[in-house]
Amino acid sequence: MEREFMEFDVVIVGAGPAGLSAACRLKQKAAESGQEISVCVVEKGSEVGAHILSGAVFEPRALNELFPDWQALGAPLNTPVIRDDVYVLKDAERARKLPGFIVPKTMHNQGNYIISLGNLCRWLAQQAEGLGVEVYPGFAAQEALIDETGVVRGIVTGDLGVDREGNPKGGYYTPGMELRAKYTLFAEGSRGHIGKQLSQRFNLGANSDVQHYAIGIKEIWDVDPARHEQGLVVHTAGWPLDDDNPGGSFLYHLENNQVVVGLIVDLAYSNPYLSPFDEFQRYKHHPVIKQYLEGGKRVSYGARAITKGGLNSLPKLTFPGGALIGCDGGTLNFSKIKGSHTAMKTGMMAAEAIAEALSTGREADELTGYTEAFKNSWVYEELYKSRNFGAAIHKYGAIKGNAFNFIEQNLFSGKLPITLHDTKPDHECLKKASESKKIDYPKPDGKISFDKLSSVFLSNTNHEEDQPVHLKLKDPSIPISRNLPLYDEPAQRYCPAGVYEVVTQEDGEKRFQINAQNCVHCKTCDIKDPSQNITWVPPEGTGGPNYPNM
Repeated sequence: MEREFMEFDVVIVGAGPAGLSAACRLKQKAAESGQEISVCVVEKGSEVGAHILSGAVFEPRALNELFPDWQALGAPLNTPVIRDDVYVLKDAERARKLPGFIVPKTMHNQGNYIISLGNLCRWLAQQAEGLGVEVYPGFAAQEALIDETGVVRGIVTGDLGVDREGNPKGGYYTPGMELRAKYTLFAEGSRGHIGKQLSQRFNLGANSDVQHYAIGIKEIWDVDPARHEQGLVVHTAGWPLDDDNPGGSFLYHLENNQVVVGLIVDLAYSNPYLSPFDEFQRYKHHPVIKQYLEGGKRVSYGARAITKGGLNSLPKLTFPGGALIGCDGGTLNFSKIKGSHTAMKTGMMAAEAIAEALSTGREADELTGYTEAFKNSWVYEELYKSRNFGAAIHKYGAIKGNAFNFIEQNLFSGKLPITLHDTKPDHECLKKASESKKIDYPKPDGKISFDKLSSVFLSNTNHEEDQPVHLKLKDPSIPISRNLPLYDEPAQRYCPAGVYEVVTQEDGEKRFQINAQNCVHCKTCDIKDPSQNITWVPPEGTGGPNYPNM
């Protein structure tokens, strides 16, 4: 069957904060200038927001620029931050609360809001549709359309109705559609699969440090009103992680007697026996955290990779016919643990560059206007001031690294005349199992801590079972022949959804099993596999988690 096609001025891949802000800004610029700009947003989730997961403490700077009247329009920013509590957890029982004056000023949240980013994206989608944007959830972009001259001309959506062997299902098969565009923006979030392909095709990372990532695991809890303090923000460093296996945590008090709690584990961790999921479960038993959760009910669970390399790892954002925006490019400000405001602003700047290009009759060229606007923006300024934040912690450890960050952020406003570099990819940081200490994780109690399968159930994850496995192995023998003897196959532990198992068969032989239906689309396997043998590609549209308000 021949592929059908639709033509637009602009196609945007991903209905997250970057993609939807770009769509809205395009229509605003069109209205200002009297242009007609057709805009299409495709989203692989079953609905806008279904695949969105973030902490999230939200800085409204970009939203103020995009919709100055956002309060009157009903944007779901309902909980202003009232206080920041920052702790260093010394061990499973002890902690020290840090006075505010020694906390890096980037961690202060006065003027920010605790939100559900998924609900903000749903609201942004409503604004976009009201402006005339076509938003299509349930359609996974499979690959970029690139012509013979090397220009991106749009995307191809994934085929529907294909069985596990790749054969069309009788009566159910629909080939993917070509969405052709004069410009295409990629806003897929962290470790976007097409963004990864484009980076390789156009060598976008040639002049930057390697990119770095973390995995964020999050739960939503209904808690006892007596333990709830709306607007309270809690961050911790230290236990259960350490200098060789770094990370930190968050606990935010939303409205309606809910808290969100999560652990961020840097994917540069070294111990192959470490399980981010199980570290998170035991972390919740620390008295500083347990005091809020005890007697409550867990109502949602999810996980997502975080792009955290910052300015030093930022790739070239443009190529002929399109650009990377938001976390597809890596614009999160890790010193703030925030990327939504920077993602929105990059989408807006790319939209303005496209509108200017279209108004002068240009199409499918390099968006140099976006590059120039980015370098002159407050996003670039933020990322420049925070360029050393993650590298300092990797280089000096948590205590000395955070001391460096305090000095740079609080005393020099991010303008120390040195730049630290972190050039070792996350997947190369694992030590061999023979050189590492096994970790004995406590059994979950079913009240504060839980197992993986009951957690995945709360993510509402669903995939059509009879479809091709969307976790591709370049060499199916590597998990057992190489990763198992060298690293005790860490996929069993770094995956927060129980996708990967090493199964012992009746004859005693080991077999690598992929439970693709459990996948919450966090992309950790694509990042952390020490052999770089796993490639995440999108399953059929609508597959994956269905987060109600993450």
